[in-house]
Amino acid sequence: MYPHIQQPNFIHKDTCNKAKIANVVNCEFDKQSYRNAVVSDLTYVRVGTSWHYICVLIDLFNREIIGYSAGPHKTAKLVKQAFMTVKKSLENIHIFHTDRGNELKNQLIEEMLEAFEINRSLSHKGCPYDNAVAEATFKIIKTEFVKDQTFMNLAALKLQLADYVNWFNNHRIHSSLGYLTPVAYRKNNLKKVV
Repeated sequence: MYPHIQQPNFIHKDTCNKAKIANVVNCEFDKQSYRNAVVSDLTYVRVGTSWHYICVLIDLFNREIIGYSAGPHKTAKLVKQAFMTVKKSLENIHIFHTDRGNELKNQLIEEMLEAFEINRSLSHKGCPYDNAVAEATFKIIKTEFVKDQTFMNLAALKLQLADYVNWFNNHRIHSSLGYLTPVAYRKNNLKKVV
């Protein structure tokens, strides 16, 4: 399609994490309380003539993207950077659920989760349905944000990603939320403490 752009190398060593960590979420994506369970994944985007990656953290309560990052490498550091953009305390998050990619399950991530007492949940090997909300969110991102887009550089990608996340959370309605935006759903459904 784009002969001058090198395609990501999908033929490489098996990066499936074989840790014996349970699937705590167990496809129970609805009726999660606020910040109880956060799901995540990474995907690739074109930046100039190479590939970069974006990571998002999604609150299952309202499908809001609460953290995000972009960078040239698919690593745990990129996932940690997404956590660093979360505006409220990470101590409010109880479960972090992902697929079994090694960039999502390694010592750097484990130390951060342990520091904030966040429990780990991993999908079953080879079962994308176990992380369906993250997969569906990336399908939306690829259709609305990434499709036919080549970002000039990493700075442009980061700026446009921040704008897209703002739009996704505050303006894009979701059928799973009764045709509300994630932020409107959160405001309508969280009881105010007086």
